[in-house]
Amino acid sequence: MKRFSDKTHKQLSGEGVTPYQLEQEFNEPLDLTLELLHAQGLILTESEGRYRYETTGTDADDALFCIVDIETNGSKPGKHQIIEIGAVKVQNHTIIDQYESLVQCDEISPHISEITGISVADTREAPSMKEVLQQFRAFLGTAIFVAHDVKFDYSFISAMFERIGEAPLMNRRLCTIDLAERTISSYRYGLAYLNEQLELYKDATHHRALSDAITTAKLFKRTLRFVPENIRTAEALIQFSKEAKRLKRPKFDPALTVDQNSDPE
Repeated sequence: MKRFSDKTHKQLSGEGVTPYQLEQEFNEPLDLTLELLHAQGLILTESEGRYRYETTGTDADDALFCIVDIETNGSKPGKHQIIEIGAVKVQNHTIIDQYESLVQCDEISPHISEITGISVADTREAPSMKEVLQQFRAFLGTAIFVAHDVKFDYSFISAMFERIGEAPLMNRRLCTIDLAERTISSYRYGLAYLNEQLELYKDATHHRALSDAITTAKLFKRTLRFVPENIRTAEALIQFSKEAKRLKRPKFDPALTVDQNSDPE
């Protein structure tokens, strides 16, 4: 299935589209279009003859967010693959479920193994890519897909689905880098840096998927404290993360600031 045009996407998050527009967009009957979208993680709701993203009418606290992190054996989905995936579900500011799995892989470079601690031997008894992706899709469902640099994780996973002959993701998505830049003033916005500065997750193991997903979930919950009160729906939160003004960054890294009253080493 193809993706929405920019015009249709804008209408779905605002005034809505007519059934006729949806049928024309996908060249399929309305019922089949809605069914296919749902299977790919997206729900559209109808009101007064127009369809909109379900997130436009869902309270941000009640919405289900799936915070995801992946480890891969390279950065190009055309030639590389996922080697580990971790995800946690958040609703009403609470982690309610989690999923993690290694993925069977025949090639992991020493550099990647050094970063992640994952070797080919570690994945030998792991489920296949197809098994893991199907498990993950069942876990994700129609939740909002959240990640720290969501463009990478979302597009990589979506490409993996297409590689195994399945439909790509259509879930609404949100980036915690974007959200953090608009709610927390920080010198840098890398996950490890924010974890250290904000003391999010003391047991974090950076570059392991579930640990990074938990750290991201804790960052996500922290950012929600500073979202303006008029941002009430899940869709409004998504739009805020993209469109609100970024906070001004400090000129100096507080992590490197030396206490002037301390004795030199």
